[in-house]
Amino acid sequence: MDLAFTPEEQAFREDIRAWVKDNLPADIAHKVHNALRLTRDDMQRWAKILGKKGWLGHGWPKEFGGPGWNAVQKHLFEEECALAGAPRVVPFGPVMVAPVIMAFGNKAQQERFLPGIASGDVWWSQGYSEPGSGSDLASVKCRAERQGDTYIVNGQKTWTTLGQYGEWIFCLVRTSNEGKPQTGISFLLIDMKSPGVTVRPIRLLDGECEVNEVWFDNVEVPAENLIGEENKGWTYAKHLLSHERTNIADVNRAKRELERLKRIAKAEGVWDSTVDGPSAGRFRDQIALLEVDVVALEMLVLRVLSAEKSGKNSLDIAGLLKIKGSEIQQRYAELMMLAAGPFALPFIEEAMEAGWQGNFPGGEVANAPLASTYFNMRKTTIYGGSNEVQRNIVAQTVLG
Repeated sequence: MDLAFTPEEQAFREDIRAWVKDNLPADIAHKVHNALRLTRDDMQRWAKILGKKGWLGHGWPKEFGGPGWNAVQKHLFEEECALAGAPRVVPFGPVMVAPVIMAFGNKAQQERFLPGIASGDVWWSQGYSEPGSGSDLASVKCRAERQGDTYIVNGQKTWTTLGQYGEWIFCLVRTSNEGKPQTGISFLLIDMKSPGVTVRPIRLLDGECEVNEVWFDNVEVPAENLIGEENKGWTYAKHLLSHERTNIADVNRAKRELERLKRIAKAEGVWDSTVDGPSAGRFRDQIALLEVDVVALEMLVLRVLSAEKSGKNSLDIAGLLKIKGSEIQQRYAELMMLAAGPFALPFIEEAMEAGWQGNFPGGEVANAPLASTYFNMRKTTIYGGSNEVQRNIVAQTVLG
């Protein structure tokens, strides 16, 4: 693989870098570089800035209002945004449901839903997992019964990321119990303001309510919100998952956090320190090993993007991305916490909300969130299909 970018691609990178520098709000970049809490307004503000430029759907083809960039251009855009300290684009609208609507929705659905996604005006959530239906997604039980021109939805979704902000949610629902479990699933778009929809936040180990339960109690959904054909939702879900697992890898954030890890290690004086235990050696050697893994992950991402560009099925490789990307996220979070030592511990939600980040001798501004980030990252090898299940899938589909 030729890793050298062409002069045209380098010029494209410079243009993106200059635009992001001029348009990314400094207060948001400061929060991202120091792992401070991002509010809904922070995330929405950046989304709307991208939307106004036509870049929130940066992976979209021109026919749907996107820039029509190729795989390399998309990668360079994402990298420059991440390195500059831009928030990660909330993927549920522009990265996940939008490609499904483009590929399987009808023209009326495309005209109705895509503009609000592209502008950043409408916040979407994902309704896949249920209690007992996580990695075994085909076992979903949330039921949608057709009554004339309406579906009546009853059931529960869980681990709905940022669902407390959601305005619309795309759901896998059970419309038939005939045949294999996969053959009775449909893909439904639901207005979260509908009567009967209840969102209940779940408080996590780090003190945040990043995920939620979403309950549906006799929720009426117009049949025109069904994507594609009834009982064909599993096909559409697989199409979406290839985008989700590529997004979960988040290699560009890993590259940014790797540089942050180096800064913390040097600031805390542990760069040349010796580490005991199973990973014995200099601390910086552990960072070097992680950097090798990040570079390898980037190569995998480029393979997936190349496959998408040529029209090949990249889902199998996307499973590998999910495995490695989630492990890397856990590793850099762990090393940053270890580098800061006891100064990673202070995490008092009320104090952090007031802007206090540990202004005491030896306490750097970015250290206080490190322990909570470590705790939060324990989830990455579970969501999006647990890594154990992903390894089984890769073994069956890639190795045979």
